Amino acid sequence: MTQIAELLREEELHEQKDLTRGLKDRHVQLIAIGGAIGVGLFLGAGTAISRAGPGLVLAYALGGLAIFFIMRALGELLLYRPVAGSFASYAEEFVGPWAGFTTGWSYWFMWVVTGMAEITAVAVYVNYWFPGVPQWLPALVTLAVLYAVNLIAVHVFGEIEFWFALIKVATIIAMLVIGLVVIIFGVGELGQAASFSNLVNHGGFFPTGILGVVLVLQIVMFAYQGVELVGVTAGEAENPEKTLPHAVNSVIWRILIFYIGALIVIMSVLPWTEFRPGVSPFVKVFERIGIPAAAGIINFVVITAAASSCNSGIFSTGRMLYTLAQFRQAPQAFRKVNARHVPSVAVTFSAVLMLFGVALNYVVPKEVFVWVTSVALVGSLWTWGMIMYSHLKFREAVAAGRIKASAFRMPGAPIANWLVIGFLVLIAGFLGIDADTRVALYVAPIWFAILALGYRMTRSEQAV
Repeated sequence: MTQIAELLREEELHEQKDLTRGLKDRHVQLIAIGGAIGVGLFLGAGTAISRAGPGLVLAYALGGLAIFFIMRALGELLLYRPVAGSFASYAEEFVGPWAGFTTGWSYWFMWVVTGMAEITAVAVYVNYWFPGVPQWLPALVTLAVLYAVNLIAVHVFGEIEFWFALIKVATIIAMLVIGLVVIIFGVGELGQAASFSNLVNHGGFFPTGILGVVLVLQIVMFAYQGVELVGVTAGEAENPEKTLPHAVNSVIWRILIFYIGALIVIMSVLPWTEFRPGVSPFVKVFERIGIPAAAGIINFVVITAAASSCNSGIFSTGRMLYTLAQFRQAPQAFRKVNARHVPSVAVTFSAVLMLFGVALNYVVPKEVFVWVTSVALVGSLWTWGMIMYSHLKFREAVAAGRIKASAFRMPGAPIANWLVIGFLVLIAGFLGIDADTRVALYVAPIWFAILALGYRMTRSEQAV
């Protein structure tokens, strides 16, 4: 443990020198909100509704409850030691070097793959306006612009994310308000049929059975992917002791309003049977309500949501590689920062690998989104599970008197920790039920085998 403690102290000292606390409170709050609202809701919800009907609300509630505990556990750890390495650092300290290595690289891999998914979504929705443009071209342009943004300075990233998130939040609130007006007051053509009874009148609340709810859980959990991003901002947040607890506590309200609330309104305005895979339910609802250019407006919002998530991916992968390099678990070149205190080598390496997503959009444009989201979910499940397990070990260290307790405590420990870990294992198993998502289970063993080999190599080098 002495060597680990030395590495942790070195990590904090390097971060204080290399990184800048340029993320203001409003940046962190909107990054936290933006992390919870992305393509999984705006694009993936169409597929999820068509498979589960109103039962999708239960799937989001179950997933949301798990995410609440995950974020409270992360919040407790963040207040103990707010660093950019976040959960990778906590896994290193409380579980072991192998856990820090596996978590850091898996999270990096998850965001690289997610970045591919997001630039794919941008390309899909650009085709709404320009059907003649090849799908790979908008994906490439989006990646190039966001890469340039991330090289400038952390406050520029924060500002871009602030406005991206604001657009998403404003859109969902507008949909909620307009939808409720249509339902309650019977306004417009849809007003005659819009009703909360649509949630049970078309085959019941579970029209495809409990199996339908089970089959969409992987889509639901992918939609929540990114909520933990607030942890990666810890090393560059201006006032982490104040902003991080606030951001973490707001997770449950974001889930209730922006996911469950939005889905209830959407499926009350239109019966679930009218939604199809690949078609954004937001576009569908606004088109049917009859708002001029509504579909184009929502299309723009979906593009910003996807670009926002990719922007976050480039940011987080750069910081995770920087942290791994500090633990001597990645090439030391990734420790380098530019004159603007950005880990530019790490950011560049991650962005270059995201180019593979551009290639997939050229080779398999129809299958690419489902494939990469399924593979990305494996990285998320591992990360979330390690947050919960690291929290367990943290509490054990507190009980033994080795470290001080955090003032921001997760309720329900340790029972909640094990229940959430069990839930995440079930989600991983459910990936094998659907032929489209099964690819993730083929990729996962290969990925973890590569990590095992990589870890042995780094340990051998450190021993020399």
